[in-house]
Amino acid sequence: MNRQITRLGIGLLACYVALFAMLNWVQVLQADEYAEHPLNTARIRKEFNRPRGSILSADGAVLATSIDNPDPNSEFERIRIYPEGELFGQVTGYFSFWYGASGVEQAYAAQLSGQTLEQQLRGLGDLFVQRENVGNVVLSVRKDLQQTARDALGEREGSVVAIDVKTGELLAFWSYPSFDPSPLAGLDHGDVEQAWKLLNAAPGQPLRAHQYQDRYFPGSTFKVVTAGVGVQSGRVTPEEPVYPVERSWTPPQTQVPIFNFGGSACGGTLFQVMEVSCNTAFARMGTETIGPDEMVRGTAAWGFNDAPPIDLPAPARSVFPTNFTRDLPKLAQSSIGQNDVQATPLQMALVAAAVANGGRMMRPHVMSEVRDANQQVVSRFAPSTWKQPLTPEHAATIRDAMIGVVRSGTARALAIPGYEVGGKTGTAQLGTEPPRSHTWIIGFGGPPGDPQVAVAVVVLDQPGASEFTGGRVAAPIARAVLQQALAVKAGG
Repeated sequence: MNRQITRLGIGLLACYVALFAMLNWVQVLQADEYAEHPLNTARIRKEFNRPRGSILSADGAVLATSIDNPDPNSEFERIRIYPEGELFGQVTGYFSFWYGASGVEQAYAAQLSGQTLEQQLRGLGDLFVQRENVGNVVLSVRKDLQQTARDALGEREGSVVAIDVKTGELLAFWSYPSFDPSPLAGLDHGDVEQAWKLLNAAPGQPLRAHQYQDRYFPGSTFKVVTAGVGVQSGRVTPEEPVYPVERSWTPPQTQVPIFNFGGSACGGTLFQVMEVSCNTAFARMGTETIGPDEMVRGTAAWGFNDAPPIDLPAPARSVFPTNFTRDLPKLAQSSIGQNDVQATPLQMALVAAAVANGGRMMRPHVMSEVRDANQQVVSRFAPSTWKQPLTPEHAATIRDAMIGVVRSGTARALAIPGYEVGGKTGTAQLGTEPPRSHTWIIGFGGPPGDPQVAVAVVVLDQPGASEFTGGRVAAPIARAVLQQALAVKAGG
């Protein structure tokens, strides 16, 4: 009998020790994991009911705000609304009890709810004042420029990015299709669930911010990067090399030639081959003039194979292949933006911005400043350099080459009277019949000698596959946004 009691006691003690160990494991070692778990509705309910500031555009439009819930029987005290709907949906993101947050709502959750250390310290002075200690996030993106981008792109899948070349402020940040966050912020579970399912099943994946979360073949816009690597390496100058005039070129290690668009013949110096977007010359440039090792190092300096440090969640990493040791044909194709090269619209806007900004690629951002309930500035975004792929001297060379493309090359449709504008078109063929392609343009503009704004536009799955398709389809969109952005800069 005593032996049985002893065994029972030992068993109970073992269970107690195991329970004690598990409780400590859960409460100490896994506390953060469980606190952040999406099924932890207590944490979500507390966060959802906490006062939350507004999100504003740079020109004063209210993009997201909270209002009192008119239903006194609801467990929720507030309702989050988005007055501009889909116009800023992929920037503000959503704030949902059931599906969490995205966009600015996620990235600046602590500032919006007044939970940063600086806001908490400021709030100590408001202990005896009836005022919510929240933050209002003011964006760099403008409503008027966002509307221009939306109207110019229309109901064609694609993206438009406009960026201040000197500060990295995103001025327009649009992609179609977009979405209205309000249904996801609703308080009826059934309605919100239905909206979520519809958005996830919708063509074009509207919940994705395509302008920085999706990659596409950049086509000939990538030739700006190849030229930049060549110039920075010292192996390419405005005078040398002089590439042969030819209709096709066959890289080493293959019998498959690379052709120019439409079988045209082209060649010459850097400015000449940039104006007509000469495939054979740039394929030779990347393969023979620069070489695989320098191309891999050089493209990394432009931000490829690295996610841009934008202040929004989950940016995509643009890609340039690195395995060229025994595959020079792949290097030739990659040097003209084909094969496995992929880039986000944001990345290609940063490429144009770096050329315009003396070789400095600024950190891109959508937050301009955070204000408290009294509209006093709590914090401002401090501009900083992300990459510097070019020296100022070499940036000036590429800048002049891109200005030549607008003056007398494939990007003439980007020209704006009274401003100095540079650009580069691109067409990424999709291999379909009849031919279709993703059409691109990147560029910059400003008063002569003072480029201020860079743009990138991609329009997906368009008819045609010539090098001029980007100039015909994408350039008018970029021109409309660039012209208005420059007018805003000029105070017009």
